[in-house]
Amino acid sequence: MSTTGRLTEQQVGFLLQPISEKRVRHLRGMSHLEAWDVRRQLIRIFGFEGFTVETVSLDLVHENGNPNYRKRNKAGEEYGPTYTAWTIVYRAQVRLTVKSTSGQIVAMFEDAAAGDAVNQPSVGDAHDLAMKTALSQALKRCAVNLGDQFGLSLYNDGSQSAVVMRSLAYMGEPVKESEDAPVNGEPTPHNQRTEPDPEPTPPAASAPAPQQQTRPAPSAVPDPPQQQRPGAMPPAGASERQAALDAMWAAARDAQFTDGLPAQFADAFGHPIEQGTAAEFRQATDLMRGNVAA
Repeated sequence: MSTTGRLTEQQVGFLLQPISEKRVRHLRGMSHLEAWDVRRQLIRIFGFEGFTVETVSLDLVHENGNPNYRKRNKAGEEYGPTYTAWTIVYRAQVRLTVKSTSGQIVAMFEDAAAGDAVNQPSVGDAHDLAMKTALSQALKRCAVNLGDQFGLSLYNDGSQSAVVMRSLAYMGEPVKESEDAPVNGEPTPHNQRTEPDPEPTPPAASAPAPQQQTRPAPSAVPDPPQQQRPGAMPPAGASERQAALDAMWAAARDAQFTDGLPAQFADAFGHPIEQGTAAEFRQATDLMRGNVAA
């Protein structure tokens, strides 16, 4: 669902997914994302017009030219003619603004970073490299506030497992059916009826007949679930909640995650699947389908 100034359900579901291993780079024992990949992911999630990157400040911190510098081999031995080697350092402060699909500002993040270029033979190239490094680092520090898709989990010793997993800010959205909105804030179990049973059919006035109780239509009230083995697919239902539940189990089967789904669902949403809502089922489905796509 999309509301003014809010992210869509699909955007939130994608942001809560763990980062793909293919996107992570490793350098000198550190895990990180490349700046171009961060921009690609911003475009994927928010659209070309869904975010802005502003340079708040860009300052030259250090500039030094060493006129007697010589190249060094892998052993550290100098060779070749001397030349002026430039070392440049810049500090950049960047602001990242994220917008909803309706163009309203959702969030704004601001951070800073320093970038350097060491012993470069061209002063122009040294300035260019140092500026780009500072701006890229500052952007990545802003984007990490958007969670695991932008490298937040990598701060946990380089882990690629999701560390956010859920956000309470997106778990209180209004729902369409009363079946998804339990009375007094209590979750509605999957097998609990939310509509009153129909009254018995009254006997005819002229010819009394044995009283029979009218059974509810199969499409009106779903049958209670039968005993199933762990990971088995539940019976299909006609309600939006049941459809979302069926879709979630289908995604779990495709991802070969049926055995682990109940525990993961309870850990993510704080209650068992039987007490879940349609919105939670859809969010879990998006997560599993995203993992399969990655």
